[in-house]
Amino acid sequence: QHGQPAVCWTRHTPDAACLGQPLCLDCYDHDHQVVWNAFAGELWRRTKQHIERHLATLARRRGIPPVLVLTPNGAWHKTPPVRVSHGKAAEFQARGVIHFHALLRLDGVDPLDPGAVVPPPAGIGVADLTDAVHAAAAHARYISPPHPDRPDGWPIRWGAQVDVRPITVGGRGEVTDRMVAGYLAKYATKSTEATGHNSTRITADTIDLHADDAGDHTARLIDACWRLGRPTTKQHARLPERRPTRQLGPRWRCPHCRRPTRLKICPRCAGPTRDTRASKPGRENNPYARLRRWAHMLGYGGHFLTKARRYSITFCVLRGTRIAYRRSPDREQTPGPIRTAEHLGQETSLVVGALTFAGVGWHTTGDALLANTAAALARARQQAAREELAHEIGSTVAAGVVPVAA
Repeated sequence: QHGQPAVCWTRHTPDAACLGQPLCLDCYDHDHQVVWNAFAGELWRRTKQHIERHLATLARRRGIPPVLVLTPNGAWHKTPPVRVSHGKAAEFQARGVIHFHALLRLDGVDPLDPGAVVPPPAGIGVADLTDAVHAAAAHARYISPPHPDRPDGWPIRWGAQVDVRPITVGGRGEVTDRMVAGYLAKYATKSTEATGHNSTRITADTIDLHADDAGDHTARLIDACWRLGRPTTKQHARLPERRPTRQLGPRWRCPHCRRPTRLKICPRCAGPTRDTRASKPGRENNPYARLRRWAHMLGYGGHFLTKARRYSITFCVLRGTRIAYRRSPDREQTPGPIRTAEHLGQETSLVVGALTFAGVGWHTTGDALLANTAAALARARQQAAREELAHEIGSTVAAGVVPVAA
């Protein structure tokens, strides 16, 4: 309906700039995409719950009894005999949608030590976990909270592209543990570069530099984040928004405020082009307020790497072990393991840097000449200032006015 083709028959190179761009920007639902990014974490939580419930139901059908687990308060609690631990990495696609790469491990349950990693029961294996993932991806869904622009909310669910591959340990099989470790390590520096956008947190002063409801795909996504994340309470009535004028032209000077600009309309005299008031999640009950906070991430506010507590060692233990290792004076002579608990109570000095003597004087004759010239000019300015001040004081005394020190 907008005169754009509905299909593209051109073969593009992997680094083509048009990849990830909608065929018609006016038909594309940018609001739905940023809302999906914002609530993708909730969808993942529901998906993992669906996986564990599917496995628990399967264990019950196969006659595998639940496990009695001793809780910290001394009571016994029935729990399913299998559970799933995960490690998950998030990555932006070229079109600006977040997608996940998850590592899922099927564990059993130790009744005396619930935190221990034990193999699953003999009746459930990798094939059952694969079926549970496919079933969860097909049935897990979520409806976002109501919004003034869409009272029924937006549906949040997975797409059709779900790739499940078993991981083998020891270098055998299609996907090995070393391949996965190297594959996930690269996401430590991933951000929105794949979409062509790279900026720090966007504020009310910089929103017009990045958002444009008539611009490219990324600019419209940022505009959708800022518009949907506006304050929605009655005391924050929506300001009338007009199309921002970001088309640059020749530089001219506004006849009213005398401010130079390259925009067709002076931004100071025309007023705000959009509602620039920041939404503060703590002051109103607005689940979409965080869209403005994470507008530079196209609505996604989660961490690039998350994991279950039982999947592997926690980040807190790793940080404590590194601190203890650095604070230990005899770490070069200690071949055994470093225990964090043995060093937490000590008062030590943590060295975060070191200074070494580099030399005295200037490296080259040119550097010395520049420094001496700058010093001579500074002395000349000080001398001229003193002479001018003395001349002003002398003129005042000659006119009969005695200066009084403040």
